[in-house]
Amino acid sequence: MDSTPPALRLFVLHHAGGSHMLYRHWAAGLPHTWDVRLLDAPGHGLLLDLPQIDDAHRLADFLLRSIESELDRPYALFGHSMGALVAYEITRRAMERDLPLPVWVGVSARAAPQSAGLRSGYHELPDAELRTRLKLLGGTPGAVFDDPDLWALFDPIIRADLRLVDGWRPAPGTAPLPVALSAYAGDTDHSASPQRMAGWAAHAERFLGLRVFDGGHFYFQGDPAPLLRQIARDVAQTQPSAAPLR
Repeated sequence: MDSTPPALRLFVLHHAGGSHMLYRHWAAGLPHTWDVRLLDAPGHGLLLDLPQIDDAHRLADFLLRSIESELDRPYALFGHSMGALVAYEITRRAMERDLPLPVWVGVSARAAPQSAGLRSGYHELPDAELRTRLKLLGGTPGAVFDDPDLWALFDPIIRADLRLVDGWRPAPGTAPLPVALSAYAGDTDHSASPQRMAGWAAHAERFLGLRVFDGGHFYFQGDPAPLLRQIARDVAQTQPSAAPLR
């Protein structure tokens, strides 16, 4: 058994209403020297039996506590949609607690903090309209919409996550993160357009750039390989030894 310590730990944070499942094959497309950890929020995936947290700050606290013992080597955070704002908040809390900071943060499909005042109100939509919006966004298995029992299970989970996203506000006057950061967007994503994603440049001391892919909110769902290759290249700018491509 290979006991070589990983060159990098990558923690992946899922989207609203989701879990680690959408990202379960990502490790195979990333450098073999990485330790890829897929995190679930309470009430999701492997933590389905835990009470859900519908506040971004408390969720970031919970997840940081859960990974604190694993910050003993270079690590990075990647968050998609809701996961992006949670990655941002985890980094802020690591700073406040004088914990090791991530060498890199990737934020995907979530507009920059200065746009957070634009509320979507998705969590308050009538049932039929919410289903329509979610189908357009993608990322939710069709069976959830087709099976009334499954929808009854997932509806409160999805709404609580959307309430978290809608209620998130970073602290006023917050300084840029002292880390390298990359932003990722789908060119037809109307909820987090490339223009809105570009605002992340103001929120990190080292902004590596905006990466735009073909597709909508879940631009990587059909084929994550282009995104994973770009993640490896971006991390290599901060940790060259951690990102040999397969």
